[in-house]
Amino acid sequence: MIKSILYNPLFGIILSLSTFELGKRIYMKWRYPIFNPLMISITLTILFLLKFNIPYEAYSSGGNIIMFFLGPATVVLGVSLYKHTQRLKEYFFPILAGVVAGSFTAVLSVIVLGKLFGLKKLLILSMIPKSITTPIGIELSKSLGGDPSITVVGIMITGITGAISSPFICKFFKIENKISKGIGIGTSSHAVGTSKAIEMGEIEGAMSGLAIGMAGLVTIFLVPLLTKFLI
Repeated sequence: MIKSILYNPLFGIILSLSTFELGKRIYMKWRYPIFNPLMISITLTILFLLKFNIPYEAYSSGGNIIMFFLGPATVVLGVSLYKHTQRLKEYFFPILAGVVAGSFTAVLSVIVLGKLFGLKKLLILSMIPKSITTPIGIELSKSLGGDPSITVVGIMITGITGAISSPFICKFFKIENKISKGIGIGTSSHAVGTSKAIEMGEIEGAMSGLAIGMAGLVTIFLVPLLTKFLI
């Protein structure tokens, strides 16, 4: 009876939504960046599974359904972008230059640091897509011969880190331009970072949403070249 409940997809869905809702309430109460709802949700979910010795396979049957909706959810970000089409046309080349520079740095840093610390090739290849959105990152990881499971972890860590640190980074380096903030956050920390950009403002959120798609495309073109010569 218990096994049938645990392996029901509803178990993973309900657990994910419950922990995220709790994380959101905690964040709304204290408003500290460290209380990122997704980070709290992941932590509570892991602790719950470990505490009751529930196998990951039981959770993933429902978790994979949530994963399926990541793609459509990312597309929704285009609504706010549509409202600021004129800004995109006006600053197209600076935006493109920023996304290319950010994507190049994201990939190169993984390769250089991975080799510097003597990481295995599999781990390096799996971490290369860490700064792009999950649906694209998983497929890119597979094409490179990486492990999609490691890739997903890298993407989550990158996104949460970006969401937590982006306000401090913008303040420390005195980045006040709204378009610059959005492009920087979206390029480096995809959809999770974009959630923070949306809190900053509508323009920041729209530009960050744009950067997600652009960074994914740019990374797909850059990775084969960089991996061919550097790995």
